Amino acid sequence: MKLLTSIAQHAERNPEQIAFRTGDQVLTYELLWDRSRRLASFIHAKQLKRQTPIVVYGHMDIDMPVSFLGCVQAGHPYIPVDTSIPIERVRLIVEKSGAGLVLNTTGSMLDFEDVTVLDVQTLQLEQEELIGDDYWVKPDEVFYIIYTSGSTGNPKGVQITSSNLQSFTDWMVGDFPLGQGKVFLNQAPFSFDLSVMDLYPALQSGGAIHALEKEVMNKPKLMFENLSRSGLQIWTSTPSFVQMCFPNPDFHQTMLPELEVFLFCGEVLPLAVAKELKERFPGARIFNTYGPTEATVAVTSIEITEALLAQEKALPVGYPKSDMRILVVDESGNPLPEGEKGELILIGPSVSKGYLDEPLLTEKAFGVINGMNAYRTGDAGYMQDGLVYCQGRLDYQIKLHGYRMELEEIEFHLNQSEYIKAAIIIPYVPNEEIEYLIAAVVPAEHSFEKEYQLTAAIRKDLALRLPAYMIPRKFTYHTAIPMTINGKVDRKKMKEEVFA
Repeated sequence: MKLLTSIAQHAERNPEQIAFRTGDQVLTYELLWDRSRRLASFIHAKQLKRQTPIVVYGHMDIDMPVSFLGCVQAGHPYIPVDTSIPIERVRLIVEKSGAGLVLNTTGSMLDFEDVTVLDVQTLQLEQEELIGDDYWVKPDEVFYIIYTSGSTGNPKGVQITSSNLQSFTDWMVGDFPLGQGKVFLNQAPFSFDLSVMDLYPALQSGGAIHALEKEVMNKPKLMFENLSRSGLQIWTSTPSFVQMCFPNPDFHQTMLPELEVFLFCGEVLPLAVAKELKERFPGARIFNTYGPTEATVAVTSIEITEALLAQEKALPVGYPKSDMRILVVDESGNPLPEGEKGELILIGPSVSKGYLDEPLLTEKAFGVINGMNAYRTGDAGYMQDGLVYCQGRLDYQIKLHGYRMELEEIEFHLNQSEYIKAAIIIPYVPNEEIEYLIAAVVPAEHSFEKEYQLTAAIRKDLALRLPAYMIPRKFTYHTAIPMTINGKVDRKKMKEEVFA
């Protein structure tokens, strides 16, 4: 695989070049490649069936990229699972995926029934006999699996093959001004596929990944001190994250004098955010991109220029990458003419082979068009002069602060709570994007005197089942959920009641 070969070549030519740094930990290309090769040999000796998934549990420590590369060199896809994910959800992912092994990079205790857990930090790999590149994951085999929100209350695993990933990294390195040996920001946890946008383009181009741990991001003073020392040249994040930096008046070109490129993905890039960024970083170029996890991070891009900002009310998500086709279709699947809104269908080598062990879900969302994999995004949009414009979801799937989630999954878990009779989720959308989620709740009988006590109890319940980013910010309480004449939840009426 070209990506893995490139990393090996960087390790040989520039062994002391930094590949990954996080906090006070630094990983050179030589260490990354040597340790991942030895880990691959160790995994191979476990004699797992080829392509059996391996869960990699951790946050942003240096053993995460080592573990990813170790897995794929041994012929196994990895499943990145961040420490912020509730342990019961981690257990569900381990069980659903049929993982043959769990690599724990945290140093803390972790235990799962029927699955071996290995502490990567304590593994003695120096004596391992190295295996050859003929064991590497093949082009049509799965390279990684990312679990996303599922409408039934269960997460679903998106399978990304080597060829899917190679198509993406070749596009990033070839079509964007990333150069060679640049310093990339890694802000997104590895269980979120936005992280793929910095990790693999950086490693293929001999760059260094500068990771921001969640402990740092949670303390603004610490975060900006970290950024000011980072030497960042390529910024990758959601628009929400950069917007979070705006209250600091020092967040501008002087703080990050070497910054050349902003890459945005994961959610809508508001016009106001792009304009302010242009003012603060006049020397940097800004790129907007779009794509679901199922099509390998992103499939469209456009540079946000002053001319574009002057003429657009809502920014386009860009032109399709050269090996991809995008169709806009109506409810019956018929192609729509230019300018008409419909569902976006993505076709090409970036499109996943489907969800792991979910044939019905795969059949519903994926297909083949003209011999190429196709994916029904569920996103509403239109095309004009070759440009793609995205206009939100056609269903109850949303993106909030870059995280994609199914409202039905959150509702499913809300309705499992002993404190709730019925509940629905209402996104709060004051402008172009969702700001937060509101839970409209019909409470069950309870002994709490105050509403805030009930809310705290429900939040505690949800925290056992859902990541923090899926828990509603606001809770409102009602005597009943309104229904339509045909017996369905009247979401429009409920929304009016909540915002009355």
